[in-house]
Amino acid sequence: MALQFISDYLKHRLTSKSRHGTHSPFVYHLVDKVIYDFNSKTEYKGIEEQRKKLLNDDALITVTDLGAGSHLNKNRTKKVKEIAKNALKSPRLAQLIYRLAKNSKPANLIELGTCLGITTAYLSKACPDSDIVTIEGCPETAKKAYENFQDLELDNIELQVGNFDVLLPAVIEHAPKLDFVYIDGNHRKDATINYFKWCLPKVHEDTLLIFDDIYWSKGMKEAWEEIKNHPDVTVTVDLFWIGLVYFKKGQQKEHFKIKF
Repeated sequence: MALQFISDYLKHRLTSKSRHGTHSPFVYHLVDKVIYDFNSKTEYKGIEEQRKKLLNDDALITVTDLGAGSHLNKNRTKKVKEIAKNALKSPRLAQLIYRLAKNSKPANLIELGTCLGITTAYLSKACPDSDIVTIEGCPETAKKAYENFQDLELDNIELQVGNFDVLLPAVIEHAPKLDFVYIDGNHRKDATINYFKWCLPKVHEDTLLIFDDIYWSKGMKEAWEEIKNHPDVTVTVDLFWIGLVYFKKGQQKEHFKIKF
């Protein structure tokens, strides 16, 4: 598994482009102004201080894993600092998701897979006037995430705890439309395809769907290809760690691999 992942990563680096190899004005702007904006933001500081606390937290919690599990640690009882080290998105990637959310200006955001809530916090800081629903399968991890939201004084997040397959359809049904959806959970091919298809009735011209870990396994790579080829999808951006999916009407169907 690890060797295949490294091989996929090296292949991606060799075949992907920077902003200068991108002929779509929409994608060029996205890469130049959003993806490659590595300037520090004041909103990052407090969240990264919270991450440091988690990386030093020796508390033990019982992990309920309803998805495809972890490549790194399959023990049921884990220290919070181990989860923070192995499962949280890196600052670089979490801050990219912050910028993507801020650029999208969504009225509503859905996150599937809260973990300890660091990426959720970035979404909240990016869109303080938006409604965020985040779903976590593990009650004890969710409890820790909720504590982080309180510490950071984030008040636009609704945290739901339970099975994604049960909760997500209801969240989608209650939303008038889907503006921004970040899928970071389960990591099985069939589940990922289901989440994508459940979103389709509510997507629109400015919707952004983000799929995490698109090279995580053979099944995830197959799911990503199926999503890319769906007739409603017009533009995708493959950043290796995540895949961006757009539904812009009148846009020529194009798939981009961008170095990140």
